[in-house]
Amino acid sequence: MQHAVGSPLPQPPQPGHGPAAGWSPAAHHPGSHHPGPPQGPAPVPPPPPGFTGPPPTAPPVPPAPHPPAPDTTGHVPLPPGGPVAAPSAPPTPAAPDPTTTTLAVLLIGPAGAGKTSVAKYWADHRRVPTAHISLDDVREWVRSGFADPQTGWNDHSEAQYRLARRTCGFAARNFLANGISCILDDAVFPDRPVVGLGGWKRHVGPGLLPVVLLPGLEIVLERNAERSGNRRLTDEEVARIHGRMAGWYGSGLPIIDNSQLDVPQTAQILNDVLARSIASPPNW
Repeated sequence: MQHAVGSPLPQPPQPGHGPAAGWSPAAHHPGSHHPGPPQGPAPVPPPPPGFTGPPPTAPPVPPAPHPPAPDTTGHVPLPPGGPVAAPSAPPTPAAPDPTTTTLAVLLIGPAGAGKTSVAKYWADHRRVPTAHISLDDVREWVRSGFADPQTGWNDHSEAQYRLARRTCGFAARNFLANGISCILDDAVFPDRPVVGLGGWKRHVGPGLLPVVLLPGLEIVLERNAERSGNRRLTDEEVARIHGRMAGWYGSGLPIIDNSQLDVPQTAQILNDVLARSIASPPNW
């Protein structure tokens, strides 16, 4: 036990001996301790009369304890003489793989371009969950009161197309929010940007990647002749739509001419185009 003053304590009296000099039992009685003045070097007692030895010296003062090392956890000490340099930028990561990245793709093309077949194949063969959203399929959800474009383009059919685009956009956002890629197909006309690309951009978002699928007119006519039901158009209508689609040339959007490509080959080209679009998104 350490005493209240700085000088070392004498040994307590042994059994059969009197109290040692300087030992006061009352000074160490529990409950009777009173703090004294601040501690300092112990005073040196004067030598007794007639003492001829060397002068007494004060007991040695123990060295002050070393201060604890500063805790630098959680911060970086500043170097002397100047500001801290800005951290170096991390290396630029490689472009994402379009076969494993969550994407939203808009496949544009005239009737008979093969949009639906390519979109389904592309979605079926990806290594991540992917949905195919067909505008025509959604538009045909309307049974009674369906506005068939074959009977003529009017305000009623235009309204149903816009409603189908909004529905497809909502579905695409819902899929993307749950980590599922999606590919949409639509015959978007370049001379109607507000209704076409502008509408899709509003409905899905600016991250949508548009790609144009545009084979030659003779290919489109052959594929349209194989169709049935309300999806088969007249040759005159197919030629008119194909002519309007030619406006995509020079627009800056990627265009795939799949006249001599089958569906798997076209899907592979689509992956290559999307890889370039991810690295350098087109302005649209």
